[in-house]
Amino acid sequence: MSASPLQPTVFYFARLGDMVMLSALLHFLHRRYHKPCQVVGAGSWNTAVYQGNPDVSQVWSFGRHLPFPLNSEWLEVVRALRRSAPGPIYVCERHYRQLPRIRRMLAFSGIDPARCVFIADEPGSGNDHSVDRLVRFGERTPAALRETDYPLPPPVPLWAPRLRVLNTERAERDAWINARGWSGRQLIMVQPGNHRSMGRQRERWRRLSTDDKSWPTQRWVELLHKVHARMPDALIVLRGSQEETPMLEGIQAAIGLDTVVVAGLGLRHLFAFCESVHSMISVDTGPAHAAAALGLPLVVMYGAEAQRYWLPRSPSGSPVIGVGGPPESVRVDQIPVAAVFDAWCALLTQMEISPRRQLANTTAFPAEAALPKAANAGPLREGARA
Repeated sequence: MSASPLQPTVFYFARLGDMVMLSALLHFLHRRYHKPCQVVGAGSWNTAVYQGNPDVSQVWSFGRHLPFPLNSEWLEVVRALRRSAPGPIYVCERHYRQLPRIRRMLAFSGIDPARCVFIADEPGSGNDHSVDRLVRFGERTPAALRETDYPLPPPVPLWAPRLRVLNTERAERDAWINARGWSGRQLIMVQPGNHRSMGRQRERWRRLSTDDKSWPTQRWVELLHKVHARMPDALIVLRGSQEETPMLEGIQAAIGLDTVVVAGLGLRHLFAFCESVHSMISVDTGPAHAAAALGLPLVVMYGAEAQRYWLPRSPSGSPVIGVGGPPESVRVDQIPVAAVFDAWCALLTQMEISPRRQLANTTAFPAEAALPKAANAGPLREGARA
């Protein structure tokens, strides 16, 4: 690098899964410009996602519908954007409502347009994985800068998201597991829900049967009985948000096994828990991307979304197996139980061949550092990619 380090700013008003995958781009930009990134997003979970991440210096979260000038952090964002000049600004948003909103934010801030690049301006290929598309976007250079001053970082075999777990969170997790008498047991985490099953209109989605990621309770019952038969000493943990607890308890009651329990885990607790879990079975949702980013082997069930674009990636090379999705299916309820169970058994075989490798938790600043909490964050609700 022949020029001074610059601080990149990244805008992305997306859901949890997207923000997890965004961490790959943040790492790329940190290596390229030699300063950690500022992130401007939407959703109270963003601060929690990047806590302890050395590629991120600050996170601001705006409501998805509240006018941005009414947000208490708006003036702070304006000052940060101006202070970071001539640092690059990468806008990863494509949504037809959120992208114009971000353009207005930049215009009202008086930001030089030559500092900005927009992912929406580049043609995309339907065959590109979302992480690859984000990293390729990071290779673009704003007009205000010279590419020769900020050369691209050396290539790696595969770019993948990375999350961090603090040592204090590990201690809290271990105490939590011990208190429930689960120590020494293999834990299999199951994620039946997605953002629709935890949203305000979840009853409407259920009544109209329009949730393409919903799998019938009876199939969860059949699957988890098979899982129990394969690993009878393991504890099966049904995981979800507070809003999903009644759904999870219904599945638990229908299964009728004392080795099946329900755990409502907050986002940071989920991250720490992933390090202690044997494997995971999940529908296509944000926690599945988080699990892969933390090296947890898992099976992911797909509805209308394509695996080639959304299949979670692991930085440690831990196995991730997708089931369903186009052209095989366009709804999760079109996936038979046998297909999911066979995929999980294949996962076990891969785990035997290549034992799970613990991710390095190296940081560029103290591991216990926490990002400033967003003023409008409130209680964390785990979002999922739309």
